[in-house]
Amino acid sequence: MLVLRFPARFPLTALFAVCLGVLNSVAFFNDNAWPLQIAVLAALFALLLRNPSGARGARAGFAFGLAWFLSGISWLYISMHTYGLLPGWFAALAVLGFCGYLSIYPALALALSGALLARGVPAWLVLYLLPLLWTLAEMLRGVIFTGFPWLATGYAQIGGPLAGFAPVLGIFGVTAASAAAAACVTALGMRTSLARLRLASVIWLIALLAAGASLSAVNWSEASGRTLHVRLLQGNISQAMKFDANELHDTIATYFALTESAPADLIVLPETAFPIFFNDLDDSVIARLRQDAASLNATIALGVPVADGPTTYTNSVVTFSPGKEALGRYDKSHLVPFGEFVPTGFHWFVRMMQIPLGDFTGGARSQPPLLIAGQTIGFDICYEDLFAAQIARQARTASILVNVSNVAWFGDSLALPEHLQIARMRALETGRPMLRATNTGMTAAIDAHGHVLKVLDPFTRAALAVDVQPMTGETPYSRVTDWPLWLLCGFAALASMVLLVRVSRARRLG
Repeated sequence: MLVLRFPARFPLTALFAVCLGVLNSVAFFNDNAWPLQIAVLAALFALLLRNPSGARGARAGFAFGLAWFLSGISWLYISMHTYGLLPGWFAALAVLGFCGYLSIYPALALALSGALLARGVPAWLVLYLLPLLWTLAEMLRGVIFTGFPWLATGYAQIGGPLAGFAPVLGIFGVTAASAAAAACVTALGMRTSLARLRLASVIWLIALLAAGASLSAVNWSEASGRTLHVRLLQGNISQAMKFDANELHDTIATYFALTESAPADLIVLPETAFPIFFNDLDDSVIARLRQDAASLNATIALGVPVADGPTTYTNSVVTFSPGKEALGRYDKSHLVPFGEFVPTGFHWFVRMMQIPLGDFTGGARSQPPLLIAGQTIGFDICYEDLFAAQIARQARTASILVNVSNVAWFGDSLALPEHLQIARMRALETGRPMLRATNTGMTAAIDAHGHVLKVLDPFTRAALAVDVQPMTGETPYSRVTDWPLWLLCGFAALASMVLLVRVSRARRLG
């Protein structure tokens, strides 16, 4: 029985879960909003305890997830309708369908927990299992069908003490800590004769917050060599104009003007800064890039598609370094479904959208960092920094991480600050500075503790100059990535299933 009263019948429970889902997305808006998410999850878990059944849990989880994702990633509509030119109704339906798919994962976590409660498993035991089941659902969302872990629960904790778990257990460890803190709050709101349950909840809650704060104070990496002077370019080329052949000359001129305005050790242009195959660039453009690298004594990193054959092309970063004839190159390996490759059976859908270069070839899963100004620089492109384990593996041999992006596809939307939040978590997990060069925002420099050093205003044409300290040393997460959590959460799921079967069998026999 709960101290607070919650709606007990559908559709009031679903409506309440929808309100909680919207509030959950609000928790991602600001660094100081991290307690809101814990309170929201606690209320969701309490709703489950008030209405203990698998079906009710599934409905509540689905309603919560649908509101959470619709309010957090509705910017997908802009890419599909405004720039992909899908009819508005069809784009809206596609976004709704995708968010519905994502909502299956929280629904599964609450359905299994609700089924345990309905079979008479003690609430205290379910509250121990639920944070791990919730985390497992989030991890599965990050890998199934190539994965979409955007708005993973832990990102809302980037400004709070629980973010200290990131260098040890990664984003999903922060997710587990947030869900565990919420379960403790839920337990405190229960009317129960077990006073020790409340005491245990208080102890666990204090321990989680204190452990996170203590871990935040640890320096997991150390300075390596001199600082590099870096310039990150933001051309602010409208997506409506970016792939217009008539605008190509002006686009190239814009980036040359930004490049040549000041020297640096490293000058980074965003993803597809030159929206034409590298192989098709005029020889004079290549010659000028080489000349600029020499005259500025800078390595110039250019985001550009590269064709390796008539039907084979990659989304790449090509580097020009002073005194080097050979070019460096990084090819994006984790491609965006529908935007960069076409999933089987969905060619009809992609043909409806006017998205150029929609079927890239992925690069090798493991690519060495590029040696620039005496440092190893690990590049990733746009969506790739969403995948923590991939970036952690890259950071083992890189002293600086660099992301190049073009989020202009999503207009002036939440996609920009959300993507910056993701990059901050990657820096925190790996103990590496993360640099972001974007077309329209948010172009930023982030230190090894996940703090934003400098950031350009979105939708401005400028260069961000910053001195960056390369770092060395591996965090625990960089060494082992997500395997400990997979094992722990998988064990929790297996234990839940075994418990459910045994309790159900006992009830039948009794």
